[in-house]
Formats: sequence, structure tokens, C-alpha cells
Amino acid sequence: MTESTHLHPQKPSSTQSNKSIFNLPNNLTIARILMIPLFVAIAYWPPAMGIGMPAISDNVIAKVGMSDFSDSLLRHLLLTGVFILAAITDWLDGYFARKLNVVSAFGRFLDPVADKLMVAAALIILVQWHPNIIMAIAAIVIISREIAVSALREWMAELGKSTSVAVSYVGKLKTTFQMIAITVLLLNWESLETIGYVLMVAAVILTLWSMMIYLKAAWPYLKQSG
Repeated sequence: MTESTHLHPQKPSSTQSNKSIFNLPNNLTIARILMIPLFVAIAYWPPAMGIGMPAISDNVIAKVGMSDFSDSLLRHLLLTGVFILAAITDWLDGYFARKLNVVSAFGRFLDPVADKLMVAAALIILVQWHPNIIMAIAAIVIISREIAVSALREWMAELGKSTSVAVSYVGKLKTTFQMIAITVLLLNWESLETIGYVLMVAAVILTLWSMMIYLKAAWPYLKQSG
């Protein structure tokens, strides 16, 4: 989810490297990955929410401005809650990794993977709920950017130039807009829909901007022959 700050930590000591990979930060990251099937189940598995028997009456749903296609307000509240919880664990695993000094190679690998998987799952669900060009472009741009930048980082690391593509301020800002936009759209409240789309468009612009920053930093090496 966030632009990972575990990309370029100091080399862990021999004492750290001998510790179990199943420490608190890594366990939080693993828990975030395990939230993804729960997230998808809440979104699509009818028995999970008792489809056909809304937890809140239609009158109440209408009063809070819920869209017509929503089967249950509770479904969307749970989805939003799981997504927010995943975002919190993303912050906590980084905090505890620094606080407890248990940064590991496993954590540096898994943390950004967990972030991207949750965001991709949420975007795919939102595209189905909102089958319009804005959501389609947003999902394509955000997911494509993550694939491109991940490949770029891996290639730069092979050259020993990983610090040349370190996390930028724009990257952190685009992550913030992505998370807020997805959260608002998962709620599926008509009164907040316009705000959600505006935030998503801003996230797409920042996503493209941050990708250009990475490409600019890597361009001197990309244009070399051989």
C-alpha cells in the first residue's frame, strides 16, 4: 500500500539475521496478506452477508445515500473496515521493525508485495462495482505502475544502483491519495462518490508523476548500451 521504507535499510547484523523471520513486523505483514481472501469473500460470497436479507432496512440505506446496487450497508462497512485495518498493519509493521530493530530480508521482500496485493484486489472489486472509464483507467494505471516500478527497482538493484530509485515524497503522497480514494469508494455512499472519484483522479496523476520520477532517475542507466 505505502511506498515501502524497507527498500534500502542498513545491512542487518548477524544477530538480527539469526532471529526467526516470524517476528512481530513480519507477522503483521503476513496477517495483511491473509486479509485479502477475507476481503474478497465479504465482497462476493452471498452467504457471508446473508444476501437477500439486508442487515439494515432499505429505508435506512436510502437515508444514508447508499447506491442501488448495494445489497447491504454492513457489507460495505466491513469491506472498508478490513481495508483500513490492512492500512494500519502496514504502518505498524514498519514502526515495530524500526522500534524493535528486527528489519529482515524477508520483511523487506514481503511488505511491498502485501501492499500491492491488497490495493490490486480493492481496485479490481471497485472496477466491477463502478464499470466506467475512470475506474478502469485508474486500476490499469496504478497496477501497471507498480509492476513497472518493481521491475525497475529489481533491475537497478542488479546494477548496484538501488539508491538511485529510492522512495520519493511524491510516491508517499500518491499512496495517501490512493488509500483515501479507495476507502471512500468502498463505502459506496452516493453523497461521497464525487469526492471518491476526485481523489482517485488525483491519485492517478500522482501515480504517473511518481513513475516519471523513477524513470528519470533510472534513465541514465537505461539508455546505456550493452
